[in-house]
Formats: sequence, C-alpha cells, structure tokens
Amino acid sequence: MFLFAILGIIVNGAAVLQLRKGLSMNIRVVSLHLIEDVLGWLAVLIVSIVLLFTDFYILDPILSIVISCCIVYHVLANFKNSLKVFLQVVPNEVDTATLETKFMQIGKVRSVHHTHVWSLDGINHVLTTHVVVDDNIGKDDLLKIKSELKHIAYNMHCEHVTLEIEYSDEDCSMNHEHCDHD
Repeated sequence: MFLFAILGIIVNGAAVLQLRKGLSMNIRVVSLHLIEDVLGWLAVLIVSIVLLFTDFYILDPILSIVISCCIVYHVLANFKNSLKVFLQVVPNEVDTATLETKFMQIGKVRSVHHTHVWSLDGINHVLTTHVVVDDNIGKDDLLKIKSELKHIAYNMHCEHVTLEIEYSDEDCSMNHEHCDHD
C-alpha cells in the first residue's frame, strides 16, 4: 500500500501541476478530480503507515468519509457554474444592454436586436446578434461596421461573434414575421 500510495501521489501530483494554470471549467474540474485522487492516495499512505504500528483499522473509513465530504462540497460548489454553461446563461462579465448600447453608437447602425450571449466553458463566450444598418450602405462601410462591432464584442469578453446584418425592411424572424427594428 505504501509504495502504491507514493506512486499515486507522484503521478497525480504531476498532473495537477501541469493543469494548475488552466482557467476553463473543464480544466478546473479535471484538476479538482486529480487533487481528490492525490488526497485519496495520501489517505492510503497515512493508513499504511499507521497500520504498520497499530491496529487502528477505523482510520481508513474515517479518512474515506472526510475525502468524500470534501468531494461533495466541491461538486456542489461547481454545480451552479456548470449548470449556467449547460443552460447557456449570459456570463456575469457580459452586460448585453451595454453591448447593444455600444453597438448603437456606431454610425449607420439603426438598431440591434435578437442579441444572445452564452459561454462555452466559463471562459470562451459566444455572441450572436442582428444589426440593422442604413439602407444605402456600401460594402466598404458595411465591412467597417462589422469590424467595429467585432472589436466592441471582443473587448466585452465575447470571443466568437456571429453578426446578422440587416436592412430595415428585411424579414428577420424564424416564423417570417417582420421584426420591429425600432
């Protein structure tokens, strides 16, 4: 038990060190799992040493319960954040009203609607929106507006941006009713 515990601590500890700088929810969950493995191997190490000198067999289930409580605590703490990603909740660091207001400040943008922001993994955020522009806009102006929109979105923590550019008389709804662009 002692040698397996040492090996388990070294292998899982090295993996934790490799992942310690990761910020995504996936990397945090994997790191947490590996830390829990290290704790498990540490418990095996402690029990193996104690059992060499005593008959204190109850120590194994006691440490198992302590580690299980630690795991449950961390699962519950991360459950809320994971649920937000699965339900595609707007990330805390993105304010869609401010985002739309900044979009509206760009010249030749008439309105913004159907704006949706969600997170892929707690770090990388996706933005989709419809932007109504002046009817007489040229290609060069349109490309400039798209560039400005993306720049604003990137500065507001949206890495993947999909823009639907429309004119005021375009149909933009899924059921083919005209959108209210005002």
